[in-house]
Amino acid sequence: MSDPMQVFDRALVARHRDRAALRLGEHDFLLAEVAERLADRLLDIKRDFPLALDLGCRTGGHGPTPGGPGGIEWVARTEFSAAMAARAPRPIVVADEEFLPFAGGKFDLVYSNLALHWVNDLPGALVQIAAALKPNGLFLAAMLGGATLSELRGALTAAETEVTGGTSPRISPFADVPDAGALLQRAGFALPVVDTDRIAVSYDDPFALLDDLRGMGETNAMQERLKRFTHRGVIRRMAEIYHQRHAGDDGRIPATFQVIYLHGWAPDPSQQQAMRPGSAAARLADALSTAERPAGDKAGPDK
Repeated sequence: MSDPMQVFDRALVARHRDRAALRLGEHDFLLAEVAERLADRLLDIKRDFPLALDLGCRTGGHGPTPGGPGGIEWVARTEFSAAMAARAPRPIVVADEEFLPFAGGKFDLVYSNLALHWVNDLPGALVQIAAALKPNGLFLAAMLGGATLSELRGALTAAETEVTGGTSPRISPFADVPDAGALLQRAGFALPVVDTDRIAVSYDDPFALLDDLRGMGETNAMQERLKRFTHRGVIRRMAEIYHQRHAGDDGRIPATFQVIYLHGWAPDPSQQQAMRPGSAAARLADALSTAERPAGDKAGPDK
């Protein structure tokens, strides 16, 4: 029986990235788009982060840079794939996001662009990230969410059921927004913020989408995946169902990526704190121009 914590085959994740390393630049549109959106978030924060860590940087170019947004002066990088790391700027460490090789309190910023959705122990990884930050350091990340590739998921499920009479896990069970917010709080981040958006891409056919997924190193790495080649009839039928359900007037099909953005701070006494109960300087009743009543009294005409 497999370990319930081991949803993903991490060795296979690394192999997928190794295979994608040489041609990543031909398929990195999603990384580039999310990098721009993360950069906008850094620009909105009016402080500098001199020392940054780019966690899961792939071949580089989609993370923080010296002189870029956030007042960054120096960037360290990690990457799980040795082949990706060999093509990335230095300094870089080949490291698993689940086992960070850094002492505590080192970085002003830990940044991650679409690397954490393949992590088995995400709560543990977030605890390590929080520990790697200096007090009042920022964690800023994006990961794929549960609505990602819903069109492909539905078409594959329908096709496999029709052709083989059953289904197998094919698309990662990505986290959703409430889960992500709860995990940030559990990891000890202060002032956690989670938001999401969706990026829609159109393709001539589902095979072009599958080629992009392979080119990004984002194909199925679940432990319980089908361990043999998928029947050709399933793939052909999936393409037919995808077109039937989702093709536009121009014949192109959409693929939706849900991106969840994570934002949290390492605790520091200088941060805004919640007020103690009973410490308010003004009465809510005065602000609402109404009469104050003891708890439990029913509203009625003022006496």
